[in-house]
Amino acid sequence: MKASAVLSLGVALFCCLVFSQAQDQGCKCNTLFDGKCDAAGGQQCSCTIQIGPEVKEANCNKLIPKCFLMKKESAPSKAGRRPKPAGALIDNDGLYNPDCEENGTFKARQCNDTQRCWCVNSAGVRRTEKGDKETKTCAELVRTYWVIVQMKRSNSDGVSNEQVAAALRNLITTRYNLSNNYIKNIEFEESYIYIDLMQNSTEKGKDDVDIIDVGYYMEKDIKGDSLMHPDNKFQILINGKNFLVQEPIIMYIDEKPHELSMKHLTPGVIAVIVVVVIAILAGIVVLVITRRKRGKYEKAEVSYRGYIYTFPIIFCRDHLCTGKAGREGVV
Repeated sequence: MKASAVLSLGVALFCCLVFSQAQDQGCKCNTLFDGKCDAAGGQQCSCTIQIGPEVKEANCNKLIPKCFLMKKESAPSKAGRRPKPAGALIDNDGLYNPDCEENGTFKARQCNDTQRCWCVNSAGVRRTEKGDKETKTCAELVRTYWVIVQMKRSNSDGVSNEQVAAALRNLITTRYNLSNNYIKNIEFEESYIYIDLMQNSTEKGKDDVDIIDVGYYMEKDIKGDSLMHPDNKFQILINGKNFLVQEPIIMYIDEKPHELSMKHLTPGVIAVIVVVVIAILAGIVVLVITRRKRGKYEKAEVSYRGYIYTFPIIFCRDHLCTGKAGREGVV
């Protein structure tokens, strides 16, 4: 009896373990590696994501909205503010802690817990100049209708553009669940690949995956910083082999023109001008020293980006100088 009881108990424990593992495998957050899912009591699988101190319910069978993902990345941790991850910048302002609507869309005005605010598009990218928090207003959240995903192919041996395009379409429709209707074009230019995702405000249905979220997930995947569950590996399969790509750049085009001016680029422009001037002067100095050693009079021309600068130079030897007119004089 004792042996039989032990055997029965072992079988029961084994069955429970198998059932528990099967349940865990079927209830997981496919679209976020650290999402928490539970199906306790035989109920339907429910998932949550942690954003700082806040826990939000999530549909882990769809891409998590980009606004929530950015907020999660920038949320402070117990050890202090999380370091800005390499390659996580989406525009010149970089990663910031956004204000999100309940459905995960960006609020039109962002302030990042500061007294300076600005307006963003539906991708969370700044589209206006920054202004004072008390006076800066944003009438609407402008829709980003066109997302361009640029990448560079690592190896193209024996793989045609048609095969790559078909594999990318399959990847986008199966991994990110985006309808093929929104993949408008895939172009190739030397080693670069361009994917045009288009989805205006009238086309996007309530349950449709947003092209903005696809661009964000895809950028993370290509950079090796995937947001997906570890079981769901990023692969562009062609003939059973993984086609490698790198250097992703995501570009956004809005339904309305942005309102950014060039004035905030002035420091950068000044820096470029200074570097160019120093380079030109250094070239002139080297040229003068070289010509002096040769003891010849020549006109030196320095060309930079289509502009030609002419410098008359006078050289001396043994107290005799050759001037611009070619006359000699005593020093």
